[in-house]
Amino acid sequence: MKTTPPTSQSITAVILAAGKGTRMNSDLPKVMHAALGKPLVEWVVDAAIDAGATRIVLVVGHQAETVRAHFANYTRAGRAAHIEFVTQNPQLGTGHAVDQARPLLKDDASDRPVLVLCGDGPLITPATIAAILATHTAADAAATLATSVIPDAEGYGRISRDESGTFQAIVEQKDCTPAQREIREINPSYYCFATGALLETLGQVDNRNANGEYYITDVFGILTRAGRTVQVVDAVPPQEVLSVNTPAQLAEVSAILHTRTSCRTTTHTRACSTQPTEARP
Repeated sequence: MKTTPPTSQSITAVILAAGKGTRMNSDLPKVMHAALGKPLVEWVVDAAIDAGATRIVLVVGHQAETVRAHFANYTRAGRAAHIEFVTQNPQLGTGHAVDQARPLLKDDASDRPVLVLCGDGPLITPATIAAILATHTAADAAATLATSVIPDAEGYGRISRDESGTFQAIVEQKDCTPAQREIREINPSYYCFATGALLETLGQVDNRNANGEYYITDVFGILTRAGRTVQVVDAVPPQEVLSVNTPAQLAEVSAILHTRTSCRTTTHTRACSTQPTEARP
């Protein structure tokens, strides 16, 4: 069911789909592995469209032609979807990936919302995206991120807050202090930006971190320190957080998606009462 966000502006979604996924034990691009019958990235594209995105930009890399071919003449609910592609080569991090879309975004209105989502996170729902967009628009924010509190935060970026609980930054796990590693509020990589703020700030992101990469997550800390409005949506259910890095996780998200589909198509509630396995990286 389509969820219309509370804004009249057109919305772009930049979806990161360049990774190889070495732990999948396959040469197929990670985002093209199927969960419940369709590629991981297709679930993300569909959720963005159902939440109101009018333009989809896929950042491709490894076996880019496979992703492009799948989305050639792609339709959603019987309507053609406006999907464009940019290539990330070499792959120098998520910030670098998003910056590859700069030529397609640079002429957009500075306050146009642009979602940034990961193509290996098929559990994201249109309702969550719509909630992010609603918060972003109501606050006229420069950037908005979603967070989730999960029992096992291993592998995830942590949400750093000050003593009053105000957001400060996202800290990738490899860059966490011992105290930060104890934080259970994590970053599931669901973002919305004002286009102008995103493009201005990406140029300030550096790669001085444990991985030597350019992180999109650094944009939030830069904007916060500059006094710009950064909003946090902290109600993402843990069962939406799991992304896919291994065949076991692919099987797990497939089971969760199957349960969701069963809930929508059956009058019985027993299947819907089963709680999915807790999210993990």
